[in-house]
Amino acid sequence: MVIVYKCRHCGTKVGELAIDTIQNGKLGLDRLTIQELQEMVQFDNDNGTLEILTICEDCQEALTKNPEFHQWDTFIQ
Repeated sequence: MVIVYKCRHCGTKVGELAIDTIQNGKLGLDRLTIQELQEMVQFDNDNGTLEILTICEDCQEALTKNPEFHQWDTFIQ
């Protein structure tokens, strides 16, 4: 199985892991609420990829410098 981490704001691929089994405790998924899981974790049955939405360094820097950006899902043009 492949786990792909993508930025939830700009869509940039942040990283990728190829693993045999998922251990929620090691990935930290067990710490997420049901709502957070629904918003941040998506499973693609067609290719067996687990996609986890995160924030890339560039978007985090933009959010730090411009806190008003938190109100928008996408702010990178």
